[in-house]
Amino acid sequence: MSRIASVFAKQNHTALIPYITVGYPSIETTLKVVPLLADNGCDIVELGIPFSDPLADGATIQKASHQALMQGVTPAICLEVVKELRQRVEIPLVFMTYYNPVLKFGLEEFCLKCAETGIDGLIIPDLPPDEGEELEQPARKHELDLIYLLAPTSNEKRIDLVVNKSSGFIYLVSLTGVTGSRDKLPNDLESFVDRVREKTQTPLCVGFGVSTPEQAQRIGKIADGVIVGSRIIQSIEDDISLENVVFFIKRLKDALSQKGGDM
Repeated sequence: MSRIASVFAKQNHTALIPYITVGYPSIETTLKVVPLLADNGCDIVELGIPFSDPLADGATIQKASHQALMQGVTPAICLEVVKELRQRVEIPLVFMTYYNPVLKFGLEEFCLKCAETGIDGLIIPDLPPDEGEELEQPARKHELDLIYLLAPTSNEKRIDLVVNKSSGFIYLVSLTGVTGSRDKLPNDLESFVDRVREKTQTPLCVGFGVSTPEQAQRIGKIADGVIVGSRIIQSIEDDISLENVVFFIKRLKDALSQKGGDM
């Protein structure tokens, strides 16, 4: 059983999946915060490879990505960071990046290096599932889960395609638009999750716009995982000691443990 599959094999458990940008605000912070996230109950960590044109990301993650790029963080450096992290954490690590840097690196070479350093899966928001075969082949060869995204606007044909192609879990975008903290989640989120759930037993994880324990609790009632990105980045910005990050993660974990009732 893969590391990602083992997370979702737990009974009555909603996975907590934080996102951070590698190298923001520094490589040293990345090497410190990931073990902290693991030690405080996070199940999978999404590691963002900085990219100059992050179309799916809002202002917070765009800023983090830009600063990391200005500090010289490259995909090769991100792989070295993962190699170091693998000596410190056992939980699954997933790269979130865009197709251009992967293509430039070389699809086969990138997947090989990911497997060698300890990456478990790839999330590539700008890779449509009907155009993913060239990456799917080396990903399968090196036992990497390729995780596709679905949005509330996805039609039945797109849902069927992603259900058939995605492995590890399916990333459900809670709303149309880009990442970033939101005051509230869409009213029809439950019906969106239900639409996909009817077609697959693959774990469903919801991200984009999740910024409060109350939102995480709501998602925990209907999905297998909660993905939180911008709010984590903001917590790192607000307090370089990372105490704010730990406090926020603990609040999210408490909310998910109470997902069956009121907080």
